[in-house]
Amino acid sequence: MPIPPTMNELIDDLVKRIKEGDLPPGTQIPSTSELADHYDVSKSTISRAVARLRQRGILIGRPGRGVFVAEKPGR
Repeated sequence: MPIPPTMNELIDDLVKRIKEGDLPPGTQIPSTSELADHYDVSKSTISRAVARLRQRGILIGRPGRGVFVAEKPGR
């Protein structure tokens, strides 16, 4: 059984998916539940990772709509 990723590994993988075009700028990222299932981690871990990526300017939250990849992702 695979070991779930740490939060930093999760963040690194999401950034990699953005850079590789799997999650292109302007697209909505999967829901917290979908990401939690995909990475086999808790929803709170996903929420913390998304919050860090929002702080870095890589993701943008749009109230009532969801979280999207920034048009010009930060660092």
